[in-house]
Amino acid sequence: MRRISEAVRTAACVTALMLMALPAFTSAAEKGHDSMPGMKHGETGHGTMPGMKAEEHAKMGDKIFGGKVGPWSGEARLIDMKASIEKAKASGMKMEGTMKSHHFELFLADPKTKKAVTEGKGTVTVIGPDKKEEKSDFMVMEGHFGADVNLPKPGKYTFKVAIESGKEKGSATFSHKVK
Repeated sequence: MRRISEAVRTAACVTALMLMALPAFTSAAEKGHDSMPGMKHGETGHGTMPGMKAEEHAKMGDKIFGGKVGPWSGEARLIDMKASIEKAKASGMKMEGTMKSHHFELFLADPKTKKAVTEGKGTVTVIGPDKKEEKSDFMVMEGHFGADVNLPKPGKYTFKVAIESGKEKGSATFSHKVK
């Protein structure tokens, strides 16, 4: 059972990383490798997201929350996977399989040192306009905690996050309206 869980987690992480890399790849396809941020002539970027640093990644998607999550400063972002897939298809990439409608990201930092919290575990519970709840475990990703969530129709969604890192625990509840 643990092997299956790790395989699913790995597959989800790889999918999220591929989608996060799309803006860099699309730009590179139009301009060539040398124009990609952080790339030098002759580098291929295999195994990494070319030029994408955690602080650049933080600009992806829509910011839906900023504030305290227990002892940490937090920021939540939401990436529309359907829009990302459409961009990928438009650039010639073939995408198969099914995935949830959005990728939810939670960035945490120590408010004093500004150091990112990159280890721990937690969950996000999404309550939809129909009052149905869906709980997802976070995956620790590069610079943030991530989870794929379903926001299938327009309306107000409430997000409840709970995180443990080290000996600290934190939680926050906030809402976002999907158009």
